[in-house]
Amino acid sequence: MDLVLANMAVSVTELKRNFVGILREAGDAPVAVLNHNRPEAYLLSAKHYEQLMDYLEDLEDAELVRQRQHQPTVKVDLNEL
Repeated sequence: MDLVLANMAVSVTELKRNFVGILREAGDAPVAVLNHNRPEAYLLSAKHYEQLMDYLEDLEDAELVRQRQHQPTVKVDLNEL
């Protein structure tokens, strides 16, 4: 059996029949979309998706900082810029 990574799941058929109602019921929580009782996709609100993208960007920035933390630094005088 496949792991469903959402508290709410709907079939593809149910999603087609009641898209707006499912979005309303889910709020900002993700919805697993099942095809033949297996997760086929996840439906996210725009707000939830944007939060995930912001989080991913933060993780990428943190990794870049970790990679560069031991590189030599250059002192810069703001008045010289």
